[in-house]
Amino acid sequence: MSNQDQQPPWGRKKRPQTPEEIVAQLIKKLQDLFTDKKKPDSGDGESPSKRPPTSPFSIISKVLILALIIILFQGVYQSFYKVAPNEVGVVLRFGKYNRTAQPGLHLKIPYMESLAKVNILQIQKQEFGFRTRNPGQKTSFDSRGYDMESLMLTADKNVINVAWIVQYRIADPINYLFKVQDVKQAVHDLSEAVTRRVVGNMDFDYVLSNREILAANVKQELQEQLNFLEAGVGLVTVQFQDINPPEQVKPAFNEVNEADQDMKRLVNEAEETYNRVIPAARGNALKIVEESRGYATERINNAMGETSRFVEILSEYKNAPDVTRQRMYLEKMQSILPQVETIYIMDEAQQGPLPLLNLRKNNQPVPQGQ
Repeated sequence: MSNQDQQPPWGRKKRPQTPEEIVAQLIKKLQDLFTDKKKPDSGDGESPSKRPPTSPFSIISKVLILALIIILFQGVYQSFYKVAPNEVGVVLRFGKYNRTAQPGLHLKIPYMESLAKVNILQIQKQEFGFRTRNPGQKTSFDSRGYDMESLMLTADKNVINVAWIVQYRIADPINYLFKVQDVKQAVHDLSEAVTRRVVGNMDFDYVLSNREILAANVKQELQEQLNFLEAGVGLVTVQFQDINPPEQVKPAFNEVNEADQDMKRLVNEAEETYNRVIPAARGNALKIVEESRGYATERINNAMGETSRFVEILSEYKNAPDVTRQRMYLEKMQSILPQVETIYIMDEAQQGPLPLLNLRKNNQPVPQGQ
């Protein structure tokens, strides 16, 4: 065991054990440094008023020592900094960009380097034509007093109220800090200018019925303008909340809208009738034309066949007139007799006709009196 451990507690020198005690002792020493302690009388009878005055150089040295201590502590305190998980730190050395610090604990040179923290994950929002008063489950909005933001003119010279929001976040911290002095105001002014230009190039009806296309066009053009200014901002979304005509013209607008809907309904009904009747008529017309063409082809083919047969019979008739005549007679009778039910022979000497042959089908009896 060492001698220090063997020393009794009352012989040890009291030392501070906690940071609070260390700070308290340091403050006490500073107070003692600036406080003149009264020395006890030495017995020679010299009064305190006859002591030599304090030198001004000693006071200045004490002030300099105190200032040096304060600067030292402040420098040590400023050497360490912490960046949150949703932030990045931009470190400047003598006012010039030096590096970008990621989330975590870092060290910088005091009095030479300064730090600017930028939240790159926070989504910022700007509202146009209205303001959110009480956000939450039952969010309330107020559009009074914002007519100058929402009132716009369309390409067909109609007036319309447009309310929209723009959400964005910081994409480039360096450009965000140093390129544009007031990024929020720049986003506001550019959003309003771009929206008015896009709406002004579209007709009233198109703006009312195509808000998604309108928002996409505004977002694309607004992002191009922000990139041109090097604002360091990336758009998250552009959303149109409300697109309506002004209150003064709403009744007339509703009447026009109803008339337009009636017109569209009648047009749709006419188109439905047209699509049902016209194709059927065209089909019937095409059917008649094809039937007439088939009938013409059939008659022509039959005529050509009859002509060919007549020419062949004529040539045979010229070679053997009697045989050909007899053959033609027999062929004709062969086609006629199957259709004859009764054959009669008429004789001038006979008082009434006599049946010659019963040619009825299924041997049906001859009617009486025939």
